[in-house]
Amino acid sequence: MFKLTFLGTSSGVPTKNRNVTALALQTSLNRDWWLIDCGEGTQHRLQHVPLTVHDLAGICITHIHGDHSYGLPGFLASAAMNGRKRPLILIAPLAVKAWLDATMLHTELFLPFPLIHVDVAGGQQVHQEPGLTIERHHLSHRAPSVGFRFAVESVKWKLDSAALRARGVPSGPLWGKLQAGHDVTLDDGTTLAAADFRVSDVQRAVAVIGGDNDTPSLLSDACAEAQVLVHEATYTEAILQKVGPGPTHSSVQRVAQFATERGLPNLILTHFSARYDNPEGMAELEAEARQHYAGNLFLAQDFASYELDAAGVVQELSVLGSRGATQ
Repeated sequence: MFKLTFLGTSSGVPTKNRNVTALALQTSLNRDWWLIDCGEGTQHRLQHVPLTVHDLAGICITHIHGDHSYGLPGFLASAAMNGRKRPLILIAPLAVKAWLDATMLHTELFLPFPLIHVDVAGGQQVHQEPGLTIERHHLSHRAPSVGFRFAVESVKWKLDSAALRARGVPSGPLWGKLQAGHDVTLDDGTTLAAADFRVSDVQRAVAVIGGDNDTPSLLSDACAEAQVLVHEATYTEAILQKVGPGPTHSSVQRVAQFATERGLPNLILTHFSARYDNPEGMAELEAEARQHYAGNLFLAQDFASYELDAAGVVQELSVLGSRGATQ
């Protein structure tokens, strides 16, 4: 239902192993993908994963801070030079669009494709298309920040095998014709309408991607019926208490406790302080998370992909780049 590929998992500044924030989200609906945040260097990270700028449907920016947005001008310039023509949706704060417009003006950046801006300060629903709805939810950070709720609904048709057997139709070529939507005629001259022997199989999934946020509970409504939460976990609780309230970030403990209270089956932590970018540091983060959360837990790595299947289970698929966190 969802595939999440992390292009950057560090907070504030990049490290040798982690770039600043960017996340690619794909759905099972089509080839489209969405980029959530675009830290500096995101266009370089994209070179390491099987995604192209031509299939990118839109970019969602959680807030104005540079580690979440400084990669935008370069990313858009590269998309232009690679021949993109398709309109691109930009769901972002108005300040991000104003900064981007100024940058484009003063650097003579001309885009050969329409850039459609959606202000996150508007309505809660920021995008809708068949099978996909995106909502924004306000968070708590020293700059206005939002999280995004991606809800997917996939409807597939399948044969009502029980009804066919009850009608005395054995499995075989007739089933294939009905599956393809063709009416069939039985040996006794009776016609069976394909529409009468098809049932819908509706699959739904919700993924919540948080921006920088010191109060995880603000995502409580967004997490209704969600199968996976991706949230920043910049510090351990001890270090968060030490640095004080100024950074307005979450600790691993607070996110893990929220996920437990909300009954979330899958939790992916990201946006780690550079101080933890070593095996001992990541082990410390993981230990704190597991102390407060017993569900399916991942500490995101750059270039790692995680898939949420129709059963609501997240599995790690691959890590394509340099080494990262300990899962």
